Amino acid sequence: MSTENKDDLGMWDEAMDEQASAEAAKAVELEELEEDSGNISGAEKRKLDAILDIPVTISMEVGRSHISIRNLLQLNQGSVVELDRVAGESLDVMVNGTLIAHGEVVVVNDKFGIRLTDVISQVERIKKLK
Repeated sequence: MSTENKDDLGMWDEAMDEQASAEAAKAVELEELEEDSGNISGAEKRKLDAILDIPVTISMEVGRSHISIRNLLQLNQGSVVELDRVAGESLDVMVNGTLIAHGEVVVVNDKFGIRLTDVISQVERIKKLK
C-alpha cells in the first residue's frame, strides 16, 4: 500500500474517531429530547416514526450573492461572482432549505466532503418544526 493511501486511511480513521465522539455527545442530547417529549402520546410517537424515513435534500451553501438578471445573463465561462462570505468562513449545511449545521470543506482521496463544526441541537431543530 502506498504512503499516500496510508495517509488517506489515517485521515479517514481520524474523521471516524471524531464522529464516534460526536455520537457519544449526541446520546446525551437524545436523553434531553426524550425527557422533553415524555408527554407525547403513543399515536404522536407513531406519526413521528412514520416521517423518520422520508428522504430529504441536504445542501452546503458556500455563500450568497444578489445580482440583477442583466448581470446574470452576462455570466459565461470564467466569470467570477463575489459572495457574501470571506475565505475560510464556515459553510452552511441546509436540509430542505433549513440551516442545521456549519461545516468546513475537507478533501480525502480526491473527493470533497464536509466536516461539521457546529451542529444545531436536535432539541432546537425539533422546536423549529413546531
